Amino acid sequence: MRIVLLGAPGSGKGTQSKLIMERYQVPQISTGDLLRAAVAAGTPLGQQAKAAMDAGQLVTDDIVLGMIRERLAMPDTQQGYILDGFPRNLAQAGALDDLLKDLGKPLDVALLIDVDFESLMQRLTGRQTCASCGAVFNRYTHPTREENVCDVCGGELTHRADDNEDTIRNRLKVYEEQTRPLVQYYNERSLLKTVKGEGEIETIYKAVADVLASTRQ
Repeated sequence: MRIVLLGAPGSGKGTQSKLIMERYQVPQISTGDLLRAAVAAGTPLGQQAKAAMDAGQLVTDDIVLGMIRERLAMPDTQQGYILDGFPRNLAQAGALDDLLKDLGKPLDVALLIDVDFESLMQRLTGRQTCASCGAVFNRYTHPTREENVCDVCGGELTHRADDNEDTIRNRLKVYEEQTRPLVQYYNERSLLKTVKGEGEIETIYKAVADVLASTRQ
């Protein structure tokens, strides 16, 4: 199963990706993880990426695509993969299609985890993390029994500085402008499947599993 996973910040992509990985035994390929690993290992592409980042520049699509090409050559991708975080725009989607065609590993599905704007705002602005054990809560959707105290270990809950309303509205605006057009792109290629990302995690995953099962038939 070869999947591109789409969804706005806060849509629950990460959670669903882990469940898909367990079910289908395929790796999640995150471009952020690839970049960090390549830089740490000092690979040729990692050195190019580091030079760009040190200069305050964005890492070019060619470098990222090169890392994806290398990652897809590894044995654990033979049964499929989940691409998370790439493509982010139409130019990247076109370049990715060319790469996957060249590798003989075209996409089976572009899976969109769709959540409405107000729910995304609640999820992101209400997020709290335990400073001691790392457990994650939400003051709106998953509150703790005692305010600002972790249900798991009793540690103090913290709120990320960038989880404020202005910053999050800007992140969602960037998503709408750059990444949302990918929905139409993949729909036009009959690859798009949409699952509503609201409700219990297990309920959402059942819908995801049903979509993927129908895709394989």
